[in-house]
Amino acid sequence: MEEDTDFRIRFSSLCFITDHVGFHGTIKSSPSDFVVIEIDEQGQLVNKASDEPIHKVNKILPGPNNLAKKTNLDPQNLSFEERSNQEVNTLAGCSGDDQNYEPGSEKEDTIEDGTSKGEEENIDVLGSLLDEKTNELLNRFACDVKEKWNSNTELIGPSSEFSLGRILDKNQRAILHSAIRQKFPFLITVGKNSEIVVKPNLEYKELCHLVSEEEAFDFFKYLDAKKENSKFTFKPDINKDHRKAVHHFINKKFGNLVETKSFPEPNYSADNPKVMITVRFREKAHKPRKRFLHGCQERRVIYTAFTLRKENLEMFEAVGFLAIKLGVIPSDFSYAGLKDKKAITYQAMVVRKVTPERLKNIEKEIEKKRMNVFNIRSVDDSLRLGQLKGNHFDIVIRNLKNQINDSANLRERILEAVENVKVKAVQLFLTPEELDDPVNRAKKYFLQTEDAKGTLSLMPEFKVRERALLESLHRFGVTEEGCIQAWFSFPHSMRIFYVHAYSSKIWNEAVSYRLATYGSRVVEGDLVCLDEDIDDEHLPSSKVHLVTEEEESANTYAIHQVVLPVLGYNIQYPKNKLGKWYQEVLSRDGLQTCRFKIPTLKLNVPGCYRKILKHPCNLSYQLIEEHDIDVTKEGSHIDEATLSLLISFDLDASCYATVCLREIMKHDF
Repeated sequence: MEEDTDFRIRFSSLCFITDHVGFHGTIKSSPSDFVVIEIDEQGQLVNKASDEPIHKVNKILPGPNNLAKKTNLDPQNLSFEERSNQEVNTLAGCSGDDQNYEPGSEKEDTIEDGTSKGEEENIDVLGSLLDEKTNELLNRFACDVKEKWNSNTELIGPSSEFSLGRILDKNQRAILHSAIRQKFPFLITVGKNSEIVVKPNLEYKELCHLVSEEEAFDFFKYLDAKKENSKFTFKPDINKDHRKAVHHFINKKFGNLVETKSFPEPNYSADNPKVMITVRFREKAHKPRKRFLHGCQERRVIYTAFTLRKENLEMFEAVGFLAIKLGVIPSDFSYAGLKDKKAITYQAMVVRKVTPERLKNIEKEIEKKRMNVFNIRSVDDSLRLGQLKGNHFDIVIRNLKNQINDSANLRERILEAVENVKVKAVQLFLTPEELDDPVNRAKKYFLQTEDAKGTLSLMPEFKVRERALLESLHRFGVTEEGCIQAWFSFPHSMRIFYVHAYSSKIWNEAVSYRLATYGSRVVEGDLVCLDEDIDDEHLPSSKVHLVTEEEESANTYAIHQVVLPVLGYNIQYPKNKLGKWYQEVLSRDGLQTCRFKIPTLKLNVPGCYRKILKHPCNLSYQLIEEHDIDVTKEGSHIDEATLSLLISFDLDASCYATVCLREIMKHDF
């Protein structure tokens, strides 16, 4: 059968992975229906105040008693902490572990191996801050956890956590967090709006499968103390494979905080080939300082980090407005990723050449632009694209209905859909939507006329990047040289964004074509990842394998191992219909000979590989009845209930929530 070369043009919908029926609904009815909160590399939500202990807790949506009316469905009516604290019937996500509490600037008095001055000090602290009954219950909870672990009983249900109640003083909370975890390293503490909740430390239990409990106990005390220049050493070990497993566990769980190295024991010999694993805290990287042109004085570049909250605002519009108010240029801002426009979004940003005080001075001015800045602080360096763990989403889906010709119970359909996707994978990317607004109308005018000056008069003033490009084209002409000059009118971060956007669009179309052509089978010529623990963006070519005919017949690999290349000079293409598809698309776009190294444009794009399927994590949901009241006569009304779905989940960086919703609902937006 001849391949349909027009498939890419005709294919308008993403393929679905799961086989449930789904349902209809409306997203982004308003920006407050779509809340996006960035998750930094430490797993912390960036909308949390920096002077409070920061945690990534299970996302729990509002309870039905508080959300019976439409006016209360607006997430702005409740703070994130309030919504997280209300109890609802949630679904467990794909990774239910809470992130560990990490103290801020508090310093613990520790000795070389990271242990505290003594158990008595922790007992005194707990005794002074907790009443006798709470202290007794905490000790009983700790004993129960150890007993269940020793008897191999699974820890599930409400009994697997213990609340100390609300402690309003943040200094007392910080001391309690540290004291509990120093006394009970097999427990973790989590903050929930001034409340401290104690839970079993599942990573402690996992480490106990590799080393002795005594070593695990001391290691977690060392880790929590965070004493600079300290080290921790595991017992000498003769087994190389076992040492490799310990290295892998620590680097996977705590690699952003510590590093591990192996050293031979002092009396190491062929008869005694014992090696010790030593753990050290990573040194903070500092950017080299610049010097004045005259003299030897050092001048340190100023970097100010902050969290940006924006509502119904495009990313580059927000950056352009901030740049004007601060007297800098857009390229002085750095960020880890782009966020939706029609949404309320929270993201980490860094601006250089601006002091924290200067940024605080414009807080009132930018509120008129539906922006807020907080967590303002000095840092040592800028951010880079991709420097985040992922994003958390709180989404309201309104006007829920069954699919056409589906007579099943709507609530059952929704439960089936969310449960199905909770345990199966969804696709990563979604091609951005196009809007009919003045900006897009101006762009269409330029494509039709190539009239840079005329388009400039149509383009709104706040569109900084578009106007910069048009001004260059008007000055240098719509020629190759003019286009190069226009390209350099953008800051480097924006230029890279456009390359990434094109690459992501092609990758997204490739995934759709791959799934439509081969389905969930792994076929000859596919590319698969041989090491599932490596992050997609850092997957080396040596870990990418070309599937053989024999491996296809033996079903050696599963669909979740399949990767596709993101365009660049250092990647290989699949050796099946996908490889031909890539070449046809590049040829269509005039890039068949492009090596993605273009010195004249200062572009150097190595490319990477991404798995075609991903899991949403920490998924929970709540069905809400909304009541529309239509008053027809005095004293009478028609009360018709409709359903809305509040859904909450985390996705890895570069994953789109809209694609996850498509998979759940089986419905194109």
